[in-house]
Amino acid sequence: MKLIEGTVVLVGLQWGDEGKGKIVDLLARDADVVARFQGGANAGHTVLRGDHERVFHLMPTGILHEDTLCLIGGGVVVDPAVLVGEIRDLEAEGVGVRGRLIVSGSAHITLPHHKRLERLQEEERGEQRLGTTFRGIGPTYADKVARSGWRLVDLVDFDRFSAEWRRRSGSDTSADEEWLAEYRDYAGVLREYVGDTALAINRAIDDGKTVLCEGAQGTLLDVDFGTYPYVTSSNTIAGGACTGLGIGPTKIDRVLGVAKAYTTRVGEGPFPTEERSQIGESLRERAREYGATTGRPRRCGWFDAVLVRRAVLFNGVGSIALTRLDILDELEEVPVCTAYEYDGARLESPPETAGALAQCAPVYETLPGWRASTASARRFEDLPAAARRYVERIGDLCGVPVTIISVGPHREETLYRQG
Repeated sequence: MKLIEGTVVLVGLQWGDEGKGKIVDLLARDADVVARFQGGANAGHTVLRGDHERVFHLMPTGILHEDTLCLIGGGVVVDPAVLVGEIRDLEAEGVGVRGRLIVSGSAHITLPHHKRLERLQEEERGEQRLGTTFRGIGPTYADKVARSGWRLVDLVDFDRFSAEWRRRSGSDTSADEEWLAEYRDYAGVLREYVGDTALAINRAIDDGKTVLCEGAQGTLLDVDFGTYPYVTSSNTIAGGACTGLGIGPTKIDRVLGVAKAYTTRVGEGPFPTEERSQIGESLRERAREYGATTGRPRRCGWFDAVLVRRAVLFNGVGSIALTRLDILDELEEVPVCTAYEYDGARLESPPETAGALAQCAPVYETLPGWRASTASARRFEDLPAAARRYVERIGDLCGVPVTIISVGPHREETLYRQG
């Protein structure tokens, strides 16, 4: 069964960590091209092959499919150290990268001072900290918007880059010489991968190829439409695929949203359905909810249909891939947030400010649990009746069907159903 055709954008519908890595890996078997369009090394897309777990921070997940061309678009901010490390690790494992990866020369690069600056900024915020990853993403995007950043095309012309760096910074210390020597090595590796990704992806689309655009983080972290200021520094919604890859909106055929069967959040910010009791701790431990990039424990809570409905709206989602249903297998009942109570009123959609969202009380609809393993199910009909009801109710509440259901980390632990 072919899962995708045409040009498909895949986005997270919550605060990231929805299990996009597995879903991209599944869909990539049908894709000719897989392209990252935003974010940076703060992403952590986890793919399990057998007993081997891989976490990609910059490399498109499609790289594990030997016939797939992978693109990193100009909307991504690239940490050269991370990308070179991923290239070398894959080649050491026998996964060919040469000839299969193109990185946009327009992509801005994260440098050591970006990481230092982000840490200092977060420390200065004190109790108002945002919960960043210290990967230098925000300062890199800030330099990009301020028109003072460095792009990959600058780095690979290294002699000119290093001379310009010294001129701009007015610094000529031994510490600078140390990191510049390191980045000369990265420039030498990345030079052969730099290319025109916008041209490559448009040609693929015009030739009728199947193209999968891979988002990072999640809709609720979008810099414009997320829970600002507790957001990332890029547009994580489907529209970001157009600006991050250089494709027109008329060329996108479908948007697939990924959501967990419950909700998690890393770092600071409002979280109406957060479960602070032992049940929340149990969810975290059962699901190993720790950040793939930072290792930080994720905050856990119930599925929030109010926020996911909003995410479906922003992205034009046609269907949902629901992950980690198996984590709920042991529960006697499963609450789902269907609305909020705020300032004496019932809200069917979230308020616009993070402060107001933090004051919202969730209105729950409690569904019966199934108290049985879903891991062996391979058809929707194989699921316990209560699990089927839960999946269908999520689709009803969010306004789009759930067509992919993940019941475990392995590829085969996946069910498909018609929308």
